[in-house]
Amino acid sequence: KHLVNSFIHLDYRSSVSEVLQNALMGKDVANFELPLFTKGGQRREILLNATPRRGDDGSVIGVLGVGQDITELNQQRTEALRIADDLGRIIETANAPIFGVDIHGQVTEWNLKLAELSHFSKDYAMGKPLVSKFVTEGLQASVGHVLLRALNG
Repeated sequence: KHLVNSFIHLDYRSSVSEVLQNALMGKDVANFELPLFTKGGQRREILLNATPRRGDDGSVIGVLGVGQDITELNQQRTEALRIADDLGRIIETANAPIFGVDIHGQVTEWNLKLAELSHFSKDYAMGKPLVSKFVTEGLQASVGHVLLRALNG
């Protein structure tokens, strides 16, 4: 049976045909995501590498496709992105001031409540040194120490 016409959904035949044609012209194709539909109609995502298959004289006589089913991986990635988006929204809209800093003490997160209380916008605060810019001078040493301990686990 013809691979593309028999097993590839109509919406993807053109791009899959192009990948196979490139391989038949001697070009390796790496990490092409190929939607494949099972006999029962389930969609599976395949990460495909297509390599020219060569005869004894070096001419291309076919294509060798090596694939990996990444359906579950893609589903997990989508779910992780959804959860991260949800958490980001929770942090941003929380009724408590929330900030984040990187290992250098630079602001990486500044939620709406903190912007409201401090009168510094998130855009202004991002990337600035938290302790020296936003903590009163008399508390800078102790706050800096607390943050350093938190960064060191």
